[in-house]
Amino acid sequence: MRKIVVRLLALVGGLTLLFLLAVITVALVLQFSARIPGKTILEVNLEVPLMEDIPDDPLARTMLSGAGVVRDVTEALERAAGDRRVVGLVARLGGTPLGFAQAQEVRQAVRDFRARKKFAVAWAETFGEFSSARNSYYLATAFDEIWLQPSGDVGLTGILMETPFVRGTLDKLGIKPRLDHRHEYKDAMNLFTERKLTAPHRQALEKVMESWFSQTARGVSEGRRMSQEQVRTLIDRGPFLGREALEARLVDGLAYRDEVYEKAKKRAGQGAEVLPLGAYFGRAGRPHQSGRTIALIYGVGSVHRGKSGVDPLEGGPSMGSDTVAAAFRAAVEDRDVKAILFRIDSPGGSYVASDAIWRETLRARKAGKPVIASMGDVAGSGGYFVAMAADKIVAQPGTITGSIGVLGGKLHTAGFWDKLGITWDEVHMGRNARMWSGAWDYSPEEWARGQALLDRIYTDFTSKVAEGRRLPKERVLEVARGRIWTGEDAKTLGLVDELGGFPTALRLAKQAARIPETEEVNLRLFPPKRGTLEAWIDRLLGLRVHTEVSDGAALHLLRMLQPVAARLRPLVEQQGALSTPPLRASP
Repeated sequence: MRKIVVRLLALVGGLTLLFLLAVITVALVLQFSARIPGKTILEVNLEVPLMEDIPDDPLARTMLSGAGVVRDVTEALERAAGDRRVVGLVARLGGTPLGFAQAQEVRQAVRDFRARKKFAVAWAETFGEFSSARNSYYLATAFDEIWLQPSGDVGLTGILMETPFVRGTLDKLGIKPRLDHRHEYKDAMNLFTERKLTAPHRQALEKVMESWFSQTARGVSEGRRMSQEQVRTLIDRGPFLGREALEARLVDGLAYRDEVYEKAKKRAGQGAEVLPLGAYFGRAGRPHQSGRTIALIYGVGSVHRGKSGVDPLEGGPSMGSDTVAAAFRAAVEDRDVKAILFRIDSPGGSYVASDAIWRETLRARKAGKPVIASMGDVAGSGGYFVAMAADKIVAQPGTITGSIGVLGGKLHTAGFWDKLGITWDEVHMGRNARMWSGAWDYSPEEWARGQALLDRIYTDFTSKVAEGRRLPKERVLEVARGRIWTGEDAKTLGLVDELGGFPTALRLAKQAARIPETEEVNLRLFPPKRGTLEAWIDRLLGLRVHTEVSDGAALHLLRMLQPVAARLRPLVEQQGALSTPPLRASP
């Protein structure tokens, strides 16, 4: 019996020892795999789309799979800039699907990285393949070297802004646009009412284009050490074949990917290893995770009532007033939160939803929680509405903002149904019961009520701009009228306070909360992200009608139709919509 007990104890002891050895081995493997080499070259692919935020809605995660997040890229570079183990950066560029303001955000992060005596190399197979690549090349000029594949080109050809008009199609179909706006620069409805650019529409686009062109020339001039006049002359000569780009000093050399990496490793010195930026970020950790708390709230996508999710028309996130308003209330109630950073990237949408969010920004300030609004690519119309009560507004020079106006109405479809041989009849009670039906035109009384709605919204919008921005109402009425502005022009007009991105907004949030600039803070997301399982359970328990897609085939079809659907957005906008028209400009 004693022998049996001894053998059992020996067996248990042996198994325990083996288990401990396995645990130690796994720990060592994990530690090694999670290590950051002592001499690291980071690599990042900037040819993937970058989003401001990806909602933790499972449908959004599916539709936006493969996209990066602007903050992740910029904060990873911020962390790496102060990491002695990181010696350089190699970034793939070329057909970067970035907006101009996004390119400026990443561009500044690269410049700050280089300012810490680290090298940054951009390489591209081509800057645009039979297409313009202005934003991509503009971003590349923040790097100290630009390399181009020998077969590549530099599609630096200036800026083109174009928009379709479907008035002729509607006339053939017998559909009459019955729309109106406040005021002449609010041009989203022109898609349906015009056949070409109106004078105000053209004027607004030309002003934006001039600002963007000037910013591009200035950035390329600084990056490539040329005069702005030289850059403007080169743009007029584009596009450039590879050898021509080298001769024009637009790139530093012609080389393939393997050659560029070999040069980067040689520059870094013996023992240098390449590590993807995402892997580095996961191992090094996000900055701004300790100290006094500043809340980060995202307002991304078209504004609507209800919960945030994914917008089928745009194929990206949507800003639900319920979600954003609740995030503000939670931040206000949290005693640890000292200030709120509100990051906005939105063309607008529902007036009522925008107003609900505006109210929460105001309540936060009254509760002693300063609000700093930081604008991404677009923060116009409803996107400006939700920002205008903030203590400070920060925008990139290339941000599209303003568009202080309103549009509304319907398409009268009776003629279309007649062509199909379909007739309508009805019974109603109430003089204006048919007001919202497309089968019937407005009566004079109904049209008058619609005009009153637009007047009420425009008056409310401009009055709140005057109050929030501390501007005379007369001045607001001059710069409003539905007109879009770049962030650079908006600062001159008093619509924004400072130019910059996340770092600038965070600095202002610290100032407002009376936190020393050199003190670290905890930038905490409101609402916090949920796990995948939790997100799916939430969706299954309460399906969101406005974001629901039934199956994979429908999802595929939706992705195919997104470019068309985005252009037709005004068709589904409700009366009193605050929306900025999409700008189709050469990137």
